[in-house]
Amino acid sequence: MEDINSRIAKCITESGLTKTAFAERINVSQQYISKLAREGTPSDRTIADIVREFNVNETWLRTGEGEMFSPVSRDERIADFIGSLLREEDDSFKRRFVAMLSRLDEDDWAVLEKMALGLNKAKKD
Repeated sequence: MEDINSRIAKCITESGLTKTAFAERINVSQQYISKLAREGTPSDRTIADIVREFNVNETWLRTGEGEMFSPVSRDERIADFIGSLLREEDDSFKRRFVAMLSRLDEDDWAVLEKMALGLNKAKKD
């Protein structure tokens, strides 16, 4: 069975970040996170930070039991998207697109829904 150190290493890999960027997200040094990926015992605070920042299932991280990631609700995904959207450049396509959506009235939303349903149907064909 893999140990907590190999599970931390897996978290780093799955995050798609460098060890330096991963460490910055949880406010530790790159050297510390590199060491934890090989050996040593992480503090409860480090575990809590990994769980919070990367949506890792705490039970999995501590014991290896269960799924690696905690399930995320639709509302949580939307909140995460909006948070990342606010960090985008003001003139990014995503921000401009969401700003355009914010100006739609109910009739516009009905048209958009009809178009989306049509795209979904076409995808299945």
